[in-house]
Amino acid sequence: MKYTLSVLVENQPGVLSKVSGLFSRRGFNIDSLAVGITEDPAISRITIVVNGDEYIVEQVEKQLNKLIPVIKVKVLEPGRFISCELSLIKVNCNTKQRAEIMKIAELMQAQIVDVATTSLTLRLCDNDERTQTLISLVKPYGIKEIVRAGTLAIEKGAITAKKQPS
Repeated sequence: MKYTLSVLVENQPGVLSKVSGLFSRRGFNIDSLAVGITEDPAISRITIVVNGDEYIVEQVEKQLNKLIPVIKVKVLEPGRFISCELSLIKVNCNTKQRAEIMKIAELMQAQIVDVATTSLTLRLCDNDERTQTLISLVKPYGIKEIVRAGTLAIEKGAITAKKQPS
């Protein structure tokens, strides 16, 4: 099963290396990793997607909480958060196929961001399931290249992940 973790950390050099090093030392694989500054410039949020069981996720959470620059770790509950990833997909395309691929892009709410004589590049910002659907729909045309950014996630509603008072 895939688990999504939201990790608030101090925004300083070397923090990402410490967090990712924890995973590699323990032999845990990271499916997705995204990092960005929060509304507070002193704090960054790392969104990590891992594949495993409850025991592995519990161990990861405990180990992350031991790291000095980590402020807060939260395993996001399925159905209680919104997630998306950015994907760029370059698809082979001749003039006869162009309209078909453009229709697929429209149906999937993907934007066409580059048009060349032999390819179209699509941009999709959506969840993993819809991204996989788009990929499977354009695969018969021939995919030249795919670039995917890490998953971003935020809890639904009024819940916020704030720094714990000292």
